[in-house]
Amino acid sequence: MEESSNSALDRTDVRILRALQADGRLTNAELAARVNVSPATCHRRTQRLFDDGFITGVRAEVAPSLVGLGTLVMVGVVLDRSTPESFAAFEGAVLGMKDVLDCNLVAGDFDYLLKIRVRDMEDFNTLHGQKLIALPGVRQTRTFFVMKAVKENAHLPF
Repeated sequence: MEESSNSALDRTDVRILRALQADGRLTNAELAARVNVSPATCHRRTQRLFDDGFITGVRAEVAPSLVGLGTLVMVGVVLDRSTPESFAAFEGAVLGMKDVLDCNLVAGDFDYLLKIRVRDMEDFNTLHGQKLIALPGVRQTRTFFVMKAVKENAHLPF
């Protein structure tokens, strides 16, 4: 993203966003030094970036395998109907599923692409049999077990 593409952001705002995206644990003083502004100015600008929705949250990235969720599964879902009502019913049900990390409405062979973390293949088999195929409007699923994450959770390229 070029700085001129969003008039609400100036160079300092972009530097703050880049620095926080690279290391969300920076203190305000460290961040201010990195972007070459006073701590008070940095705090005010960072708060505005939160308030205006440019920063949507800050969280720790947890190692999935160390918390027993070492298997990553992508699931393509085809619904039986392509209506606003069927999409809404499916989306509402998926929002309540803790195993589903991401759910995206997509164009192409599937209606939705789900990113799911589970313990192992047996755990996924249980989830699939008890919950996924029972979601509202599901006609078909296609499952892809991720063998290796080559690039994951990359920083936004701006």
